[in-house]
Amino acid sequence: MPQPTTTPPATSAPRSDPDASTVERLLQAAAHAFADKGFHATTTRDIASGAGLSPAGVYVHFGSKEELLFNLSRSGHESAVRLLRSAITDGRTPAEQLANIMARFSEWHVEQYQVARVVQYEHHHLTPDHHAEVLALRKEMDSLVRDVLDRGVTDGAFTVDDSADTALALLSIVVDVARWYSPTIRRTPSEIGSTNAALALRLVGAAH
Repeated sequence: MPQPTTTPPATSAPRSDPDASTVERLLQAAAHAFADKGFHATTTRDIASGAGLSPAGVYVHFGSKEELLFNLSRSGHESAVRLLRSAITDGRTPAEQLANIMARFSEWHVEQYQVARVVQYEHHHLTPDHHAEVLALRKEMDSLVRDVLDRGVTDGAFTVDDSADTALALLSIVVDVARWYSPTIRRTPSEIGSTNAALALRLVGAAH
């Protein structure tokens, strides 16, 4: 299963489109600006400047600032779903699957912290239709984790009173990485992932 790239795929332009590289630059610039300033404080001029374009150049490829946010948010969530599915497939037991989920998803939030910050904290600025599409992906992510927890309880590997509450707690640990992580932190993605995987296994009462 392909792993997410540093920048989410540009879904607005096909690979054969000669403007695809411009779309990619706009997405990169938008991710950086949204992560640094937030959606409302970011202007299309900020995004255009980061992509090396004039302000009018943004509208050649995206109808609005919100459309840029939607592309980033949707593709980021789709990458996250693929990552979770791969983590589950690669684990033989619920404990291995949960450890894989926590480790890899934490590493994803470190390695792509700007995109992750936008994906996790700015999606509420989307239009109702766009937000509904992203929310469906978030529910799918939650369902994948809950299914692992339920199977672990059935197997006797986990002690969990409420799988929905526990899934929320586990995903919150991972999501919060995007908020506090900075490249100046002297911890590698692998170290952060291993720490969160161990925390998760202790939380569900599983042996590491």
